[in-house]
Amino acid sequence: MTSLKDANSLHPRSMLHRWWIVLAIVCLLAIGAYFFFAKGSQKARAAQQGASAMPGVAVVAAPVKKTDFNVYLSGLGSVIPINTVTVKTRVDGELTKVLFKEGQIVSKGELLAEIDPRPFQVQLTEAEGALARDQALLENSRLDLARYEDLVKKDLIPQQQLDTQKYLVHQYEGAVKADQGQIDNARLQLTYSHITAPFSGRIGLRQVDAGNIVHASDANGLAVITQMQPITIIFSLPEDNLSQILGKLRIGARLAVEAYDRDQKQKLATGTLLTVDNQIDPSTGTVKLKAEFPNKNNELFPNQFVNARLIIEVKRDAVIAPSQAIQRGPQGTFVYVVKADQTAEMRPVTLGVSQEGNTSITSGLSVGELIVVDGADRLRDGSKVEVKGPNGGASAPQRQQK
Repeated sequence: MTSLKDANSLHPRSMLHRWWIVLAIVCLLAIGAYFFFAKGSQKARAAQQGASAMPGVAVVAAPVKKTDFNVYLSGLGSVIPINTVTVKTRVDGELTKVLFKEGQIVSKGELLAEIDPRPFQVQLTEAEGALARDQALLENSRLDLARYEDLVKKDLIPQQQLDTQKYLVHQYEGAVKADQGQIDNARLQLTYSHITAPFSGRIGLRQVDAGNIVHASDANGLAVITQMQPITIIFSLPEDNLSQILGKLRIGARLAVEAYDRDQKQKLATGTLLTVDNQIDPSTGTVKLKAEFPNKNNELFPNQFVNARLIIEVKRDAVIAPSQAIQRGPQGTFVYVVKADQTAEMRPVTLGVSQEGNTSITSGLSVGELIVVDGADRLRDGSKVEVKGPNGGASAPQRQQK
């Protein structure tokens, strides 16, 4: 009886003790949960801050510009001199003097070489002697003719003798003219013994040395002279462009032609279109055009291969973007525009003509906007970007104009 009462008296204390244990466990769980979720939140915030602090995609950008834009028609061409001549002797004889230097620029009428003139001087002297003799005979026959005319009037000589004397005078007159022709020919041969430049130009390599006997029939001649200023370029364009070119020429337009080197990197000279050939080559479907260049500094050389570009039109105040900035996708052509918050915006554009690494933009861009020209393959619409200079350094963002 006593033990049962003691057991009943201890039961409330045991229950209280259990509640304290439960409360302690709950507190421990709450504290653990607090630290767990607080740490997770801190990690999330740190991850978010780290993500926001990560650098954007490195790109190279360039501003959209407005400028005059040349529209070209390009073709392959060759430099052709206006005049080229092989200098030859016109008389036979010994080449006594060569007065030019190979590669020299010579002027029209400049003395280039001399042929031994002595044989022609001898011919001239002989012709002058024959002329003096025949002139004396002519003068004497004329005096005799005057006497015969007087004697015929007095019936002292027959008419036949007078007629004979008249024809003798005519004979001597013919001889004098022949002698004069021989003199002129000798003087001409003497002139030909001095070889001069027919026009101004550049003389080539010497073909014959002094001391050789040269002939008018020699094939090689003494040297070749090529006119350098002005000079022409003959180039070909597709026949589809012919109507456009002829339309410009018909209204009197002076079309400029630019000559570039083989790699199309260096501009050599600028000239003017002269004319278009009168027929189309049926085997290639092209037509030849001829342009003239002043060539003041001898930039162009005969038979040089060039790339000729005919400026057919000039678009004034065109919006221009680098061609490498143009991207193509299923929706068409577009560019990435760098916005003020350093993010990339995908912008559809409408293209015009492309020339020299630039493309005219008819719609979609404004002057001054910054567009990505390198690194666009790593971008998406809204991507964070970091604009770098062409050499890899950071580039300050340019002000965008609207």
